[in-house]
Amino acid sequence: MRTLRRGMSGTDVMEIQALLKKLGYNPGAVDGVFGPGTQNAVIRFQRNFGLSPDGVVGPETYRALEPFLMGYDRYTVRPGDTFYNIARRYRTSLALILAANPGLNPRDLRSGQEIVVPYGIDVVDTNIDYTYEIMERDIEGLKARYPFIETGVAGRSVLGRNLYYIRLGVGPNQVFYNAAHHALEWITSPLLMKFTEQFSKAYAEGRTMPGGYRPRSIWDASSIYIIPMVNPDGVELVLNGLAPDNPYYQDLLRWNGGSADFSSDWESNNRGVDLNHNYNAAWEESKAAEASYGITGPGPTRYSGPYPESEPESKAVADFTRSHDFRLVLAYHTQGEVIYWNFMNMAPPEARTIGEAFSRDSGYTLDQTTGIASFAGYKDWFIQDYRRPGYTIEAGRGQNPLPISQFDQIYNDNIRLLLHASVITQQ
Repeated sequence: MRTLRRGMSGTDVMEIQALLKKLGYNPGAVDGVFGPGTQNAVIRFQRNFGLSPDGVVGPETYRALEPFLMGYDRYTVRPGDTFYNIARRYRTSLALILAANPGLNPRDLRSGQEIVVPYGIDVVDTNIDYTYEIMERDIEGLKARYPFIETGVAGRSVLGRNLYYIRLGVGPNQVFYNAAHHALEWITSPLLMKFTEQFSKAYAEGRTMPGGYRPRSIWDASSIYIIPMVNPDGVELVLNGLAPDNPYYQDLLRWNGGSADFSSDWESNNRGVDLNHNYNAAWEESKAAEASYGITGPGPTRYSGPYPESEPESKAVADFTRSHDFRLVLAYHTQGEVIYWNFMNMAPPEARTIGEAFSRDSGYTLDQTTGIASFAGYKDWFIQDYRRPGYTIEAGRGQNPLPISQFDQIYNDNIRLLLHASVITQQ
């Protein structure tokens, strides 16, 4: 991580601001600009942790902040410690400490024993620009706090970034949720990450979730697989810009019409391919329609690539699907508050009924696509090849990229849908 000081800006500044605010240090607006409020908050944090109060987030300060960024600490038990006083010191719950330490006997704490202690704060921030680096750290933090979840890598992007997957549950009813095929639609990644965190926490604490859903019951009946960021290279372009060492630097400038600003129009991966037009479902029709949309090759959107699954990201998602037995899939996009449920009338009879249930859960409209958007998408391919229910959820409303200020509304609209989708094919 780079050293941060007053006058700097970026997604890393925003992340530190969000953490300081969460810890009660009040940096002011979480806007990614390192101003006097952020500097004063850093100084207060440094003083409380015995650091030099210079207001700069350098290596020492970052080391002190890192456990809070990860959401947990590794604590060495001292003589006289009890579960209760450890939980109180970290402002956390006994249930969360037990969840983080499988097999730990709370009546047999031994001096010198190292345990994982979750802080009494959430890991996934939902008031920041959500980058790949942040997601990667959040997955590591959630795995430490909730070791019962499964994490892994489904494949890699053009630039070699991991396409992480998360599995919630061990049951035979397999479902699959993915997000951020399109770089501008990165807000869908924290949606699935926050769902992962809230589901895991409710499971650990034995609580119900909105709609009366019980994660402990879902866990034994279903397996929810999640790829929260299908297009990490594209998300990086949108949120952090074009890095000088990007091997496609000159190509990307050309494909973006000579502009170095990718923040308002870039949906594709790092080879200028729209991943949600790169699946083998009427791909030829998508290719044929490109000319009418002014698409002549790689660019910000709608270029379907040289052939189906030409891109490592789309191929990884397709291979991941082929290696499982998914009974239902959700592909999250933005925007429009619409649910697309069919593909060339190949959807099974129950697909519309399930879609209507999802519409009631979310308040979104059930609809069908038109034009070039009707071809070569992930849910299209799933419906075509498996004849099972597949849905594209267009979350939120407005112009992409949607502002993070919409997150709470998007999450509240979709939480019941996400829970319902994990069990509806059992009904």
